This record gives sequence, structure tokens and C-alpha cells, in this order.
Amino acid sequence: MNVKREDKPWKKYVGKFAKLSTLALSAALLLGGETAGAAGGGGAGHQDMEGTEDKTNVMYIILDDAGFSDLGSFGSEIDTENIDAIAENGLKYNNFHTSPVCSPTRASLLTGRNNHAVGMGNVANFDFGEGQPNSRAKIPEEAGFVTEVLGENGYTNFGLGKWHITPTVELSPAGPYDRWPLGRGFHRYYGNLEDSSDQYRPELFRDNSPVPVPDVEDYHYSEDIVENGIQYITDHASLRPDDPFFMYLGFGAQHMPHQVPEEYIEMYEGEYDEGWDVIREERFERQKELGVIPEDAELAPRAEGIAAWDELNEEQQELYARFMETYAGFLTHTDEQIGKLVDHLEDMGELDNTLIMLISDNGASFSGGEQGTMNQAMAYNKVLQDFDHMYENMDEIGGERGGSDYPAGWAQVSNTPFEEFKGTTHAGGIRLPLIVHWPEGIESKGEVRDQFTHVSDLTATVYDVLGIEPPAHMNDTEQMEITGVSFSASFDDPEAFTGKDTQYFEHSGHRTIYHDGWKAVSVHEPGTDFSEDEWKLFDQTSDFSELNDLSDEYPEVLNNLIDIWHVEAEKNGALPLSENFLDGLGNLPADNLRARESFTFYPGMSHLSESASPLTLDRNYEITIPIELDEGDEGVLLALGNRNSGYTFYIKDGELHYEYNNGAERYTISSVIEAGANEIRYNFQNTGDNQGTGTLYINDEPAGEADVETLPFKIAFEGLDVGRDLLYPVSPAYEDEGDFEFTGEIEHVHYQFEEPEYIISEEVVTEGIPIQE
Repeated sequence: MNVKREDKPWKKYVGKFAKLSTLALSAALLLGGETAGAAGGGGAGHQDMEGTEDKTNVMYIILDDAGFSDLGSFGSEIDTENIDAIAENGLKYNNFHTSPVCSPTRASLLTGRNNHAVGMGNVANFDFGEGQPNSRAKIPEEAGFVTEVLGENGYTNFGLGKWHITPTVELSPAGPYDRWPLGRGFHRYYGNLEDSSDQYRPELFRDNSPVPVPDVEDYHYSEDIVENGIQYITDHASLRPDDPFFMYLGFGAQHMPHQVPEEYIEMYEGEYDEGWDVIREERFERQKELGVIPEDAELAPRAEGIAAWDELNEEQQELYARFMETYAGFLTHTDEQIGKLVDHLEDMGELDNTLIMLISDNGASFSGGEQGTMNQAMAYNKVLQDFDHMYENMDEIGGERGGSDYPAGWAQVSNTPFEEFKGTTHAGGIRLPLIVHWPEGIESKGEVRDQFTHVSDLTATVYDVLGIEPPAHMNDTEQMEITGVSFSASFDDPEAFTGKDTQYFEHSGHRTIYHDGWKAVSVHEPGTDFSEDEWKLFDQTSDFSELNDLSDEYPEVLNNLIDIWHVEAEKNGALPLSENFLDGLGNLPADNLRARESFTFYPGMSHLSESASPLTLDRNYEITIPIELDEGDEGVLLALGNRNSGYTFYIKDGELHYEYNNGAERYTISSVIEAGANEIRYNFQNTGDNQGTGTLYINDEPAGEADVETLPFKIAFEGLDVGRDLLYPVSPAYEDEGDFEFTGEIEHVHYQFEEPEYIISEEVVTEGIPIQE
């Protein structure tokens, strides 16, 4: 694999460490005023499409969980030369904001509206039921996608990579498909529909169908989606050269698991031996040199719970440096794929007339905890992995066996200079890089823009510069107002006021409001009433890093902002408030597919994603599998998960085995099984606190029993297979057997549950706080 990239003409840019002039930050400190209005259509745009035969392609490139400082053009030591070239030939926005987590960001991006207003108050894995109608992940037809609008204006729409804006319970090979990409205006789609993806063996879909991982040497998901994107563009330019296209490219990078070929990790060997405190300081100073932060900006103190690097022992430093080397290599590899795509656009003569907008979907994640992890499932379930195991196997970090996530100390480096992380409404969770590149539409090059911008504004800007008036009706449905505001006036005017003066934020009870240069941020303690929340006040015009709390000095400003937050929250459906997050995985409203009391799956069924599979955590259930077994038959009967966690039933060497892996421990029940007709039954009785007893039966005779400790939130990051185990094996006992397809006959697999207990009931959801008068 060739790590070095050939220079192309479009990469003629100033070096990433060159000093750019710092732009002055200015905004009026107002105590009140009107809240934000919607974007205007066509008239305010930089370039109107009327009167020109030139087409404008549009491309959204989304990184996942990359922080404000991770790109070279925003202060990083990581080699992102291709992204930096886009930035130096375009514009860098240093006051751009997203939602604190991915699904709401993507919903806002693709609709041009606030996330709660379109039903995505939280990630698409959760369904909080009728009590929170705007947190059910069901984007309504009234919220038309940019693809649907552009499709009515002659665009062909391509989607690639991470999706994660369909209720994940609907991600089954049987649909329903109306909220999948092709149901929302995309003409071609290839990627993963879930929240994250293994980079070597992803759960892939093409259009509406699951497809196997391509059988190619040295496969990597980032390379695959870009190669497909290049194919889409080639087909389009070859056969419909006069028509524009829209492309949505959502990388799995930099979300865990961090996986990349070893040579990219080796590029950074020794780079992080000085530790996160030194690297963060260096990025901070480089950001000032580049002009992406002002000279008087301050660096957030080290976050609580993160140790000083010098206090770590030698083994900790060695392991933690390896995690960051992997993260950096992962980003450089991603940058290389972006370079391939941009090179192809140039070769096809499509680069200059393509409006590229590149973002990250939220701040860097602290989910790796204080020491990082090599097991994605354990990290997600907040289970600490054994340090000695990781240290002894650190060479596997970045590979198939190392589903890694770096320690939180490195996440704070990624979020330099801000405090906090993904999942919060502090700057570290929501303030990210935005790069805009459009040679035919923007004269300015390599400059920084400091206008407040929000992810919903990108689509509003696209409509504006294309001269498209969002339709009032589409598909026989009256459309919601576009709440994003075009920032195209700032393309060639660094002092332009875009009209964006207000924006609210909310996630799992955490709240922020921006208004006219001020920000108010709530600090919510779990288990307390929201009316008791402490609020902090920041003056963005003089405090870039949002560190100096002025709430005591300007109480009237703070109270006004809190009032505005309630107005905006009410208007966008962000109430009632709830502090729930991961526990939402177990919430099963009656109309949720996983609330069914029984499921019957048949041999030959396509791979089923974990989020659409029967939910077995904290429930009493039975799994029954009638089979016909001849002498010597063996293979997997049922499997859910991968080598990191999950459960499997398989027959090998004349024995039946049930195995459950919670990441830290494997629980196995084994028994001899005779040829002939056999009914296998597994009964699990939940005893509380993630504990239970599993009993295996063969033809109603007990074959063994085990006390099992289950994971609290999510079983695995790979789905369910009947009669085989695709992708990664759950059990090491058959990892050399391929998918270990069962050679006997399976009649069916039947799950039977007792009446489900709703882990999050209507009563637990906190009522909305009344709007303050």
C-alpha cells in the first residue's frame, strides 16, 4: 500500500504550519432581540444559477467523532494534506456547531432544520415512545431531505458510508424501507446503516439489500466507500455530463473502532511519546499561528479524571501512545481516501464546479475512558477492560482483533482548545471544523471565517447559492420551515452578517443557547430536577474558548438567554426533557418491533443487524431450535455478535455448545448430542443487576446450566445469523472454520419472551420545564 500521495495541481497551497493573519472577532453584546429567522431563497446567494449553463455539484463529507483540532489546517500534527489543501483553496469556519451526537447532526444536515423538530432528539438507536415524540428517530415526510429537493431540480443523488438516521429497529433485510436512503431521495447508496462500523468486516448495504464484504486483499471500509463513490461519479459524468450530482460521503472514521493498516500506525511511531499534555499545548500554539483561534484565546484546563501524562507509569504511557498513533494513522488514511476522490473530480473536470462542505459530526469521544479500550462492546457498556491484557496485546490495536478507542486524554487533545467532549453541549461537544471549497463560486482562498454557523445552515446555504426555493409542498405533503440560515454572504466578505443570531442545543438534558455573541450552557447533575441546573454564561466575542463564566457578572443576560432557550425548545419540540441516554436502548414502546413477545427466524434469512434483533438483555426468554442431525453434522445454529461479545449455539465434534461472551468472560454450556431429530432449547431467567441463569435443554432434558453476567446496554456490534456466523466468529472454537455453516437441517429459530418490562417508562420521562415569563 502506497502511503505517500502524488501531488496534484489542486494541492498548490500554503504549508499547514504557515501563519495566517488572525481575523478580528466582533459581535454586539445584546440583552434581547428577535430570535433567528429562516434562510431566504435565491436572492442572497453568492452565485445564482439563473443565466448560466454551468452546473454546480454538491458534496458533503462527514468525519465521525473528529475534534476541532484534529486536522492539520486546524492545528494538528497529523498529516491531513489533502483536507488541508481543500482548506487552503477554500475557507475555514472556526465558529461552526453541530449537535452533540451523530444522528441529530446528520438529520439537521440533510434536512436544513433543527434536529428535535424533525424527530431526532437523540441517536437513532433509541425510541423514547409517545412521551417524547421528537425523540423517536422518525424523520417525517414534512421534513424533506436535501436529496428530495435537489432531485426535483435535476440532481442525481449518491449516498455512501455511515447513515444512522433511520430507527435502527427498522434496519432489517425486510425493511420497512421508507426511511432508508433510497426512501429519502437518494438514487444510489452503499455503506453501513448503523451507528458504527468495523473497518475490515462491515455490515454493508447496497441500496435496500445487504451485501457481503468484497473479497479483496487488504480490504478497508474507507477505501471501499470512496472507490464506490468514484465509480458513481464516473458513471454519471460518462453518461449524463450536463447534469449535476449530489454526494453524501459519511466516513466511519474517526469513530471507534479505530482500525487502519499497520503502516499508517508506523508513520506515527514515537510521535506521541511526550504525551497528551505536551501535544495539546503544541496544537494550541499552532492554532494561533494558523489564525484559527485568536492570540488571546485560552486553553481549557485538563479535564477532571484525566491524569497528567508525567504521573503515568512507563507501561501506561507506552500503551496510550499506541492508541493515539493508531488514531492519527486512521485519520491520515481517511485523508488519503478524500485525496483520491478529489483527484478524481479534478481528472473528470468536475472539481472547480463542485461545492464541497467538510465537517465532523460532533466532538471527540471520551468513551474509551481513562485507559482506552480494545473492545468496542465493553467501552460502549462502560465496562473497564483489563489493562494487562491490553498491554500484552497492544500490537493488535488497529487490526481486526483490536476494536480500539483511545483514552479520554487524547480526546481532549482532539477537542483543543475547548473543554468537555462528545455528548455534551459544551464547546468540546459541538464546536467543530467546517471547510468550504468551491473554486467557481468563491474567490477568497485560505481564509478563516468566524461567523456563527450551525449544521442546519449547510443545506440552507446550498439552496441559496443554487437559487432553489425550498418547496412548500413536496410529495403531496406540506413542508416544514427551513430553519437553517444561509451563510453564503460570508464566502467573500469576512465581515458579513449572515442573519444567524440564535441557536439552541439539547442532548439528554444538557442544554445550550447561543444568542448575539453570548452562550449560556447548563450543567445538569443526573438525578436532579432540571429547574435546579446551574447555568454558565460566556461572551463568545472576547472568550473564544468559552472558559470564563460571567453568570454572576451579567445575571440579566443569563436570564434572558435561558428564556430564549425555552422559547426555542418549545418551538422545535425539544420538550419534555429527559436525561436518559444509553438506557434508552432497553426502552420498548408497544409499537417497537423489539417489543414483540415472539420471533421466528428461518434458515437462509439474511444477516440481521443487532439493533433489529430480539433484545435479550434484562428479560426472561427462551430460544428454541428444532434440528435434524446426521452423524458428523456440525456448524453454527445461531450466532449474534463477534469475537468481542455476543452469544452462539454451535455443534462440533459431536457436542452441542452454548456460549455467551460479555467481553471479559465467556460462559459455556456443553453437552453430547445424538444424531436424529433434536429440539434444542435455551432458557434464561433474569435475576437482576445484569445477572441471570441460563439452562440448556436437549429434547426437554436439562443438558447444563450457567450463571451468566450480561452486558448492561448493548450485546454486540455485529448482528444475528441463522445457520452460520458471518463476518467475525463469536467463539474462538470455530474461528478457523469460515462462517461454519451448519451441515444438518434447521427447522427454525424461535424466541419467546415474557411480557417486556419497559426499562424507561412514561413516568421516568421528566415533564418539560415551563417557559419562564
